[in-house]
Amino acid sequence: MNKLFSVTFEPSGRTVKVSTGTPLAYAASRAGFAMNTPCGGAGTCGKCVVQIRSGNCLPTPEEIKTFDENRIRAGFRLACQTRVTESLVVEIPDSSLLQSGQKILTADTGEPVTVSPRIRKTAVTLPAPSQDDARSDLDRLLTAIDAPSLSLTALQHLPRALRLEAYSVTAVSSDGLLLDVEPGNTTARAFGLAFDIGSTTLVGTLVDLFSGRDVAVSSRINPQTSFGDDVLTRILKCREESEGLAILRNAVLSAVNGIIDDLCEQAGIENGYIYEAAFAGNSTMQQIFCGCDPSPLGELPFVPVFTAPLRLRAADLDLAIHPEGRVFIFPQLGGFVGGDTVSGIIATRLDRIGKPALLVDIGTNGEIALAHDGRIIATSVAAGPAFEGARIVNGMRASSGAIENVSIDETVKIHIIGETKAAGICGTGLIDAAAELLRNGILDTTGRMVDPDEAPACLPDAVRARIVSIHGENHFILATREESATGDPLLLFQKDIRELQLANGAIRAGIQILLKQFGLAEADLAAVLLAGAFGNYIRKANALRIGMLPAVPPERIHFVGNAASFGAKRALLADEEKDYAGTVTRKSRHVDLSLDPEFMNEFSSAMMFPES
Repeated sequence: MNKLFSVTFEPSGRTVKVSTGTPLAYAASRAGFAMNTPCGGAGTCGKCVVQIRSGNCLPTPEEIKTFDENRIRAGFRLACQTRVTESLVVEIPDSSLLQSGQKILTADTGEPVTVSPRIRKTAVTLPAPSQDDARSDLDRLLTAIDAPSLSLTALQHLPRALRLEAYSVTAVSSDGLLLDVEPGNTTARAFGLAFDIGSTTLVGTLVDLFSGRDVAVSSRINPQTSFGDDVLTRILKCREESEGLAILRNAVLSAVNGIIDDLCEQAGIENGYIYEAAFAGNSTMQQIFCGCDPSPLGELPFVPVFTAPLRLRAADLDLAIHPEGRVFIFPQLGGFVGGDTVSGIIATRLDRIGKPALLVDIGTNGEIALAHDGRIIATSVAAGPAFEGARIVNGMRASSGAIENVSIDETVKIHIIGETKAAGICGTGLIDAAAELLRNGILDTTGRMVDPDEAPACLPDAVRARIVSIHGENHFILATREESATGDPLLLFQKDIRELQLANGAIRAGIQILLKQFGLAEADLAAVLLAGAFGNYIRKANALRIGMLPAVPPERIHFVGNAASFGAKRALLADEEKDYAGTVTRKSRHVDLSLDPEFMNEFSSAMMFPES
C-alpha cells in the first residue's frame, strides 16, 4: 500500500498529503505554488531551490553538483529532484517561484477592426398560450424568428425563459442555428474572447461583439511552465507519461477559465453572455488545449495534428463560456509554426505591405515569417529560453528585481524592475549588457570577455575594475554588493554570453535562411515587425549591435504589440478575418530549418557578434 506523507510549505503554512516518491515540485504544485523549472525538471538549471526545514531527503547526484557541502548539510535541495519519502517541512524562497509580478504584454496596436459578428440577438414578445392557442412553445417562438435549426440547450431553456418575463425573450443565434433563448431583452449583452495562449504567458481579452470594444483584459503565467519552459519538455511529458497530456491540458484549461472568470468579474457580466472565442497559440499549445496529443511534433518530420482552422463547441472543450458558444482555433502552418504566427500575420497584414516585410516574434520560441510578392515563408527557432532567463546563471523573467536596462559611460548604470535591489537579469537586460560590453571593448566579436589590461585604454577605471577572473575565465560585475538583493555582487558570466550567442545565432540564422529562399538581402527589407512581449521591450540599437536583427535603418523596425492577441480579436469579430487566416495558410510555406543544409553554416556565422 502506497503510504501518504504530509508536506508543509513555509512561510505560507500550506500542507498537502502526497504518496511515497512524489517529486517535491509536484507536491508544491498541489499546494498552489508554481515552481520555476525552466529545464523541465532535469535538475540542470538550479532555479527551483528549496530548503528542507524538517525531515530528511538524501541529495541526488544533480543536487550534489548544484550545491556545496555546507548548503547540502543545511537542507538545500532542488524541488524537481527531491522525492518525498517522509513527512517534511519545506521553505520555498521567492526566487524559486514563477514571479507573479512578471511583465506580460497585453497591449496591441489599437488599429480599427472590422466588426461583423456571427452572433445575432433578437428580442421578441409572444402571445401567451390560451385554450384557443395551445401551440407548443417552440412553434410559438418560430412564428417570430427564423431559425432553421436549434441546439438542445435552446430547447431545454425555452419553457422557463418564456414564462419568467411574460413571454418576452431574446433569441440568440449563429449562422441560422438557435443557440439559446434568454428571458427578457438581453440584446445589449453579447461578448467574445480573444486569447493568446503562449508557452509562458496567457492573455485574454473580453470584447463586445457588436461594437468591437475591448471590455476587459486579464493575463497570467501559463502554469505549464512548472513542467518546463520550452515546448519540447511538454511534448516529452506527453510522450513518456500516460497522464501527461491530461495533466498539461487541465493546467492550461484551469488557467484559461480562471482568466475568463476574472474578465467577467471586471465587466460585471455572467459567463453565459460570452458566445464566441478565438484562440491563437503555437502548435504545441493549441494541440494540448484541444486535448490532442502533440507527441508527433517531437520526432521527424514534426507532423502537427491539424493545419486547417478548427471551429469547435465550447462545451466540448470545457470552456467556461456559454456551452453552445463557438470556438475558433487558428490554422497552423506546420511543425512548430502555429496559430500565433498566422494570427500575427493577420494582425499586421504582413502580406499586404507591398514590399518585403519580416515579422519576428521572440518568445519562449522564436517564430519568423517573411512576406514577398504575395507569398509567405515561415520558420521557428529554439531561441527563447535564454531570453526568458533559462540557462543564464542569474537569469530571471521580467519581474520585480530583474535588471532590465544596462548602460555604461563613466560607470555602470542599471535599471531594476520594481525599483528594488537586483535579484537577477532578464532578457532585455542581457541584450543591453552584451551590446554595452561590445561598444566598450570588453567583449570581442567572438564573444570572449577580455582581460582588464586588454580592454581599451579609454575605458574608465571604475568600469575596468568590474572585469573579474574566476577559475581562469573573465566575468563582469553588473550589480555591486550594495545594489544586489543577496549582498553579493551580481555577475554576468562568460557562460551567459555563450548562451546569448546561441539564442542570438538561431534567430539570425533563421532570418538569413528565409531571405536566401526569396533571393533577398537584408537591405531589401522595407519593414521589420517585432511582436510579443520580449520583442516589444528590447531597444532597437542594442538588438542591432549584437546582430539579433537584420542590419536595416532603425526607422524600418516597428513594434507591433501583442500581435497574436490582436489577430485573434480580428478573427473573433469577422468571418472574413477567419477566411483570411485560411488564405494565409494556403499561400504560406513552412521551412523546416533542421532539413536545410545551409542552416548550420548560417548558424555558425551568426554566432559571431558583428563588428561595430
